[in-house]
Formats: sequence, structure tokens, C-alpha cells
Amino acid sequence: MDSLVPLFTTTDGRISRKTWWFGVVILILASIVLNLILGVFGISAAWAQLIAFAIMFVPNWSIGIKRRQDRDSDARDFKIFLAISGILTVLQALGIGTTDVDVAGVPTQMPSLPLSLVYFAVGIYGIYVLVQLGFLRGTTGSNSFGPDPLDGAA
Repeated sequence: MDSLVPLFTTTDGRISRKTWWFGVVILILASIVLNLILGVFGISAAWAQLIAFAIMFVPNWSIGIKRRQDRDSDARDFKIFLAISGILTVLQALGIGTTDVDVAGVPTQMPSLPLSLVYFAVGIYGIYVLVQLGFLRGTTGSNSFGPDPLDGAA
């Protein structure tokens, strides 16, 4: 448990792909639970997403930065992705660029065509970020952000 707190609260050092995926699974489960709790209180899905994004920002930021540092990067690409995701989440919560549509009796927000194209572009960029964080090996040996997290691992 002692190693979980710094994993989700600091940006110092590097983490391996395995540690990053472990952190991602924890954050996905926590996000699901958080959205269910917010739903019980009658908070709309768009606002629940915004609240969850805000609460999960620091843990996401921490593991993403450390993972990019493992690849000897300043994480600019990841920071841009989080910023754009945050802006789009705020726009969705405020209903900017969306219209309300009735789908089987359930009011649903649908993005306009221009906003849909932005979501598509951000989705493609998200795939790039996912590959960088979750699939590509980190720098072998020490780099400018610290020692190799795999040194000493069997």
C-alpha cells in the first residue's frame, strides 16, 4: 500500500509498462465505482464524467508522466492529450456543441458534426498516446529521469 500512494500522487522517476497497466486498471475500476455513486445521486452522465475527470486527474497525470519519463520524454504529448480531453469533457458537461436527442425515451447529448470530427481526431491522438504509454519499451538503463525501473527485476 505504501507504494500505491506515490504511484498516484507524484511525478518523480519512472515506471514500467506493467506498473502503468496496473495503475490504469485501478483507475478504471475506481472511475466505474465513482460514476455509479454519482449516478445514484442523480447526477447526469456528462456532469458525472466531468467530476470523475477532475477527481482522477492527479492519479492519471502522475502515472502518465512517469511512464513517458521512462521513455526519456518530457511528456508534452501526454500533457496535451489530457488538456484536450479536459476541455472536451467541460464542453460536453456544459452542452456546448451538442444537441439533446431522445433515444428510446432517454435524453442523450449528441455532438454536432464539427465536434464529432474533433472527437475523432482526439481519438486517433489517444491511440498514439496509448501506444507510447502502454506498449513501447522504456529506455534501457538510466536516463535523465532516473534509474531503469526494470533493473534488478527478474
